[in-house]
Amino acid sequence: MKAVFNFLKKYKLLSFVIVASLISFGLYLANYPHESNIILAIAVIVAVFPLLWDMLSTIRNGRYGIDILAATAMIASVSVEQYWTGIVIALMLTGGEALEDYAESRAKSELRSLLKHRPEIAHLIKNKTTVDVKVSSVKVGETLSILPGEVVPVDCLILSGNTSVNESSITGEFMPKTKGPGDNLLSGSINLEGSLIIKVVHQAKDSQYQQIIDLVQSASSSESPFVRLADKYSIPFTIISFMIAGGTWIVSGQAIRFLEVIVVATPCPLLLAAPIALISGMSKATKHGIIIKNGTALEKLAQVKTIAFDKTGTLSIGRPTIKSIKTFNNYAEEEVISYAASLEANSNHVLALAITSSLKSKNIKFTPAKKVKELFGHGLSGSIKGKDILIGRLSLMVDQNVDLKLKGVDLNKNDGTVTYVAVNKRLAGTIFFTDEIRKESLNLMDRLRRAGIKHFKIITGDGMGAAKQIGDKLGISDIVANCLPADKMRAIESIRNHPVAFVGDGVNDAPVLTVADVGIALGAKGSTAASESADVVIMLDDVSKVASAVEIAKRTFYIAKQSILVGILISIGLMLIFATGRFKPIYGALLQEVVDVVVIFNSLRAHGAWSKLRAAKKEELLKQT
Repeated sequence: MKAVFNFLKKYKLLSFVIVASLISFGLYLANYPHESNIILAIAVIVAVFPLLWDMLSTIRNGRYGIDILAATAMIASVSVEQYWTGIVIALMLTGGEALEDYAESRAKSELRSLLKHRPEIAHLIKNKTTVDVKVSSVKVGETLSILPGEVVPVDCLILSGNTSVNESSITGEFMPKTKGPGDNLLSGSINLEGSLIIKVVHQAKDSQYQQIIDLVQSASSSESPFVRLADKYSIPFTIISFMIAGGTWIVSGQAIRFLEVIVVATPCPLLLAAPIALISGMSKATKHGIIIKNGTALEKLAQVKTIAFDKTGTLSIGRPTIKSIKTFNNYAEEEVISYAASLEANSNHVLALAITSSLKSKNIKFTPAKKVKELFGHGLSGSIKGKDILIGRLSLMVDQNVDLKLKGVDLNKNDGTVTYVAVNKRLAGTIFFTDEIRKESLNLMDRLRRAGIKHFKIITGDGMGAAKQIGDKLGISDIVANCLPADKMRAIESIRNHPVAFVGDGVNDAPVLTVADVGIALGAKGSTAASESADVVIMLDDVSKVASAVEIAKRTFYIAKQSILVGILISIGLMLIFATGRFKPIYGALLQEVVDVVVIFNSLRAHGAWSKLRAAKKEELLKQT
């Protein structure tokens, strides 16, 4: 009973029309037809006034809507004394609001679940006691405790305790992850097991979970140009409807024949199909760890013709490994790598980590170098057992007068990333590095090609050699290398095959993500600047989700257009049938309600059918491999 009362309270106009219909029906059964018709007429007139007001507001804002069809049908029904027809149309329109609200509630269920998990209270440890405070008041560097089953309130670092956490609300990954001292935790994840002592890394307003909530709220409050495209469909649809209805009236000479046609031309399919499909698609993307900020981004993503990628950390892992070592002047590989590790032992540079990791994996020991100096960003120098060691770029070797004269060797033709090692001014060897391709990158390119994307481009700050290695493996020949952020922007602007999407993850990608028609950021390990600049944010550390985003966008807009066109075609067909004069107007009103339900549930396929599509694509991929 309470649920019924809340429903009636929420939808006042629908409740009024329902009550008026029931009273009129009771009076009709009690043989008071005149009084019954008066109540019906009043209810229809009351229901049409908000419709007329919305129609005028739409016209004042410079947009043409299709409310005129519904308003005409309701006014015509009263004019020709077809009151029950008018009340059915009124029920259809006011009931459509409730049905649309249900549809949106279903489509937004994943988005609302984010807000349900928003942490509100944190356990602050102060002076060896624990005090509950508001999450918004927690500061960076403070110490908190997190109990089993609680939501992590802010981005933090574990100081003590071991646990497993559920990060599904952040990344979409439902498998729990084991965490311990030194590991980072994202706000919004759920502590499943042990008690933890953590150190605050970001305030609540800057934490990962709040950023996701901000993105989702932005997504759900925006309106796509495609929704306005439904109004463009309405112009020819309205003209056709009035031509058929008016022609029927003129030929027959009976005003009721106009009503019989116009009643099946009510515009709910156009009003509901596009927004429900859009919200469904955006919601489904969120469930798969993809935040699409607005409907405009979803529309452009569905139409993308070119996708450009950053290389490092996007298509490649972003952690160089040693590919090979070439030696000179009778030095052995083990000596060259040991000398290199001796100097690089205290460096955090990615190439230094690759060198030291290689020695650890091979259990090769090295002697720490003495007097290690950094030489203007070009490399390092140091001393090992009286020998002067240099490691760095070729330009460093030239500047330090290293003997580089080698028979049959052209050092300028080295391909990729290379580090040079010299001992006592003589070249001892060169270490070649490679950036391993992400294992999901090949699957990504295959899926994008099957989705209809034909043109790909790599735009990177790395050298051409390193970029070409990745491009060759992925079948991408269009490469722009050695790019600064401004160069990346110019490279995107020069692409003629629009719309263009750019995929990146670093701070230096933020400008180009803004310039691209669709900016796609890998947000799991990427920078906040990139995520804020992008239109689409991939919350998992999985670049193949870019293909998922494209597939969802294309499917969503296919369903949206399909729903609109199906609704229009069915309505036109019904108009032609009812133009024969063989059916009463009330039957048309009832049939139009069936059309609305068909269109709405077809639009909801953008939300519910993706899992089946995904499973089918996985099965197809397995067959191919």
